[in-house]
Parts: sequence; structure tokens; C-alpha cells
Amino acid sequence: MNAARTADTPEDPFEGLVSLDVARSGHVAEVTLLGPAKGNAMGPDFWRELPEVFRALDADPEVRAIVLTGSGKHFSYGLDLNAMLPGWAEFLAADAQAGPRTRFLEEIRRLQDAITAVATCRTPIVAAVSGWCIGGGVDLISAVDIRLASADAKFSVREVKVAIVADIGSLQRLGGIIGEGHLRELALTGKDVDAARAEKIGLVNDVYADRDELLAAARGLADELAANPPLVVRGIKDVLSMGTEQQVDAGLRYVSAWNAAFLPSKDLGEAVQAFLEKRPPHFTGQ
Repeated sequence: MNAARTADTPEDPFEGLVSLDVARSGHVAEVTLLGPAKGNAMGPDFWRELPEVFRALDADPEVRAIVLTGSGKHFSYGLDLNAMLPGWAEFLAADAQAGPRTRFLEEIRRLQDAITAVATCRTPIVAAVSGWCIGGGVDLISAVDIRLASADAKFSVREVKVAIVADIGSLQRLGGIIGEGHLRELALTGKDVDAARAEKIGLVNDVYADRDELLAAARGLADELAANPPLVVRGIKDVLSMGTEQQVDAGLRYVSAWNAAFLPSKDLGEAVQAFLEKRPPHFTGQ
């Protein structure tokens, strides 16, 4: 029999993905970050594909739980600066006028919407984090329901280290997860937090010895979630989000406007140059 697609064959919504892989087992979908940059860094393909994948999963009644993880040793190094910065050159110029700044505002909100597609997915999501989870990686896991980690996991809200106010969701969502005091410490210092500390402050629910145990636990938890009545599970998510959605949305709109106005700076240029030259930056407050 010819297995080629025919007009009557349903189109696979996940065919041709570059930055993500989607696998199904029963009522559980597993979404894996692929990069393709080192450490599953988040480049243009990721920001385009992420909302498409989660909206498709949200619309599939057969998917009752989702596991989100990274390929290889790490969850994600965060934003792929090498891939994203060339397209932002006009936005980040110190003399950028209203036109470029307005387009940058739209770009920030596009990235925010990608993470929000995860947060508003009605299907429960379990993140399984091993290795590094930096910047945009933290934005992503702050949008899921339950976070698990392996003992080698490390987390960092690192944007302050590169002269950026984090603007994709961690500042808006993490307060409800780890509390305002812990959020302020992570965001203002940009420090690294190991798995033990992450568990202590509530960033992750449980820590497992290695990646294999982590994935087994995440899949087992997803099976447990998928066994519950799906409409009730969706209702629980809907009710829980009622107290936070408007506040998060307002915070995202504010920070996108703030960064569109104030992100271009000498300190940002120094941070980018230091990153490219692999040296510590020297900030002057300009």
C-alpha cells in the first residue's frame, strides 16, 4: 500500500518542525526543545514554532497532558543572541526613532505571545529540566503548571547581566511561584541557582538523581494527570488562572513598552560586545 499522503489524510500539524519535536504516547504529548543552536538556545524558528505547537496540542482533545523537556544535557541556554541580534540592529541603535522602536515593541510582544501560548494552554504541562535553564528558559518554565528537575539542573534569570530588563514573562509569573522576595533576588542579581535551592524556594516541585529518573517521573506524573477527567482538569486550570491572567498581561504590556523605549543603551552595546569577545562586561550606567 502506498503510504504517501492523500487528500483525505489529515495534515500533521507538527511536520517540518525545526526547533521542537512532538511525540505522542496515549493521551500524553512530549515536546522536546531541539535548538538547533547549542544548548537548545531559542532562535527565530523556536519563537515561530512554539505557539503553533501548543495551540495545536491545546486544540487536540486526545492530548490530556504534556511533558516539556530539552534534548541533550541542557533544557535551554535561553535566547539565541547570535541568531536574533542581527534582525534587531535597527531596533537597538542608540538613535532609533519612533518607527524602529514601534517595530521593536511589536517584536517583544510577539515573543511574549509565544510564551503566553504555553501559559494559556488548557492542557496541564509538566516541565522536566536538566542542565542549564537560563533567561528565556526560565520564562518558558514559568508558564507551565508543574516543574521537575534533575540534580544537575541550574537556573538563572540572567537578563540583568546583559543589560536587559527580562520582558518575556518571568518577572510577571515567577512571583506567584516562588514569592516576591526570591524573584527580586534572582532578577536583580542574575545569580545561578542549583536544583537544591530551586526546590527550596518552590521553583521546582521535586528533584531527581539524573535525567533518566527525571523523565520517568515527569512521564508518570503526566500519565496521572491524563487519567483525570479532562474537562474538569481544564476547568481547574481556568479557575486558577483567573486571579493572575490580567495582572500578567498588564505587566507584559508595561515591560514591552519600557524596553521599546529604554533598552537601547551603551551598557547594552557593551554587554553584546563582551558576549561576542567572551569577556566580562564593564557597565557605566549609560
